[in-house]
Amino acid sequence: MKKTIKVVAAIIENDENEILCALRSSQMSLPNMWEFPGGKVEKDEDIFQAIKREINEELGCQVTGETLFHENIYEYDTFKVHLLCITCKITEGIPLQTEHAKLIWLKRENLDSLRWAPADLPAVEKLINESSLFL
Repeated sequence: MKKTIKVVAAIIENDENEILCALRSSQMSLPNMWEFPGGKVEKDEDIFQAIKREINEELGCQVTGETLFHENIYEYDTFKVHLLCITCKITEGIPLQTEHAKLIWLKRENLDSLRWAPADLPAVEKLINESSLFL
């Protein structure tokens, strides 16, 4: 039986209605694929605590998790990911590229131009088909 890893991912939209996209580095699993930034939920942490901690660690800025935007389970070859995508607002600082190879802001209609990690694809499709998160 494959281990299931619970992971949170931040969907951050800026004032120009662009979504933050992060390119996984060549040293990470799923190298050179795009994802929404985030990471594993630790024991005794809820998803909103996890997203706040992960974004601070990965991007060096503070966010507030707002709502659960999308949830799915994706089965890779050796493990399963239970991915919880959370809409977030930046409350302090700006996202800095520390762990990822690149960070970019893209309009939602252009999100499908990137090579996304498979677990992130359902949320990408939902974003493309919906209007702004924060109207």
